[in-house]
Formats: sequence, structure tokens, C-alpha cells
Amino acid sequence: MISAITLAELAVGPLATDDPVEQAIRIAEVQQAESDFVTLPFDAAAARAFGLVASDLRHSGRKVTARTFDAQIAAIAIANGLPLYTCNPEDFAGIDGLELVAVPHPDWPQS
Repeated sequence: MISAITLAELAVGPLATDDPVEQAIRIAEVQQAESDFVTLPFDAAAARAFGLVASDLRHSGRKVTARTFDAQIAAIAIANGLPLYTCNPEDFAGIDGLELVAVPHPDWPQS
């Protein structure tokens, strides 16, 4: 599964380059994600969970506006009772009730 917010973030990728080859690669990646995963919407349950996520972020001293996409992704995971798999677990620190699963980024050196 993939959150609608994550898919939206991926959809920006092809627009962020002027290189036609890189743009084609990124379009193919977005299309593959759309094909491989069921998209979880940001629905009413996620909207309610978002309030709790935003509150957790605020209490941990982090600015919610700077983390809006991450907060929405976390809210979708919480609302659906699912773990969140991420290469960037620090982006989701301080969010109660969120089960994080850190995964290595395929392009980053492993320590």
C-alpha cells in the first residue's frame, strides 16, 4: 500500500527536472508505484488522526507546517492501523501511536 500523499510527492519528481531522460525515468517510477500499490486516501479517519499527529509534533518542538506531508502520511498509517515503512525514520520521530519500520535506501551506502 502507498499513501495518496506519498504518491503525490512522487508525482512531483518528473516535474522537478528539465532532463527528458530523467523525466521519463521518473514518470515510469510513478506509474510503477501506481500499478504496484493500493493507494490509501487521506480520508476522514486520517484527518482526525492528523490532529493527533500535529499535536505530537508541536509538543516535541517541531513545526507542523514544515512536516505537513510527513504528518499526513503518518496520519494515514495510524488511521489504517498500519506500520509506516520509511528510509527517513527521523522525519517521523515524536509521533505517538505510529509504528515505524526503517528500511535502507537502495541508493545510499549501508553502514
